[in-house]
Amino acid sequence: MKAKDETSSQADLAGYEILIAVCGGIAAYKVCQVVSHLAQRGCGVTVAMTKAARKFVGPVTFQALTGRKVLTSLWSSADPGDVQHIRRTEEADAVLIAPATANIIGKMAGGIADDLVSTLVISAASPIVLAPAMNERMWASPAVAENIAKLKERGCLVVGPNEGWLACRGVGPGRMSEPDEIIEALVHLIGSGQPKRSVDTS
Repeated sequence: MKAKDETSSQADLAGYEILIAVCGGIAAYKVCQVVSHLAQRGCGVTVAMTKAARKFVGPVTFQALTGRKVLTSLWSSADPGDVQHIRRTEEADAVLIAPATANIIGKMAGGIADDLVSTLVISAASPIVLAPAMNERMWASPAVAENIAKLKERGCLVVGPNEGWLACRGVGPGRMSEPDEIIEALVHLIGSGQPKRSVDTS
């Protein structure tokens, strides 16, 4: 029997917009499934990628899944009046950061905006969901724990990480949550309100 999200044809997320920031980590491959399932449910998805993320998954993959151009640079906007893609953050009903690396978590906690993804995140005008993924020793670091606590206090929703097989070939906490868990958290978050952009019924 197929999973519900694979057989359902209803566009229950039509009208909603999600901005997904993909950071550098092997767990980036899981984000492809997140993007695909959200798009199949009618959600508008825009993907932004760090330079490191593009070492793991190519922008063409996400472009094919979303039907939209992938954001990779602060200076590649088609709109000359929006060189930092701020408009994308205004339209989004939620922002997902996955995998959320120790680097982006630290930047967010410290208010640093020195590349596309960190600039988008710091200018977000909607709820932020983080799906952390990193080595177990990094996850156990007092610095990471302190940064996560700060972001939770500021209203960020943290999903995971889970315990399991890690890229360092060890087992422990730090494995990014599975796509279904991340999607469930997002749907619960955005489903409590109306989408910022009305559904086009024409």
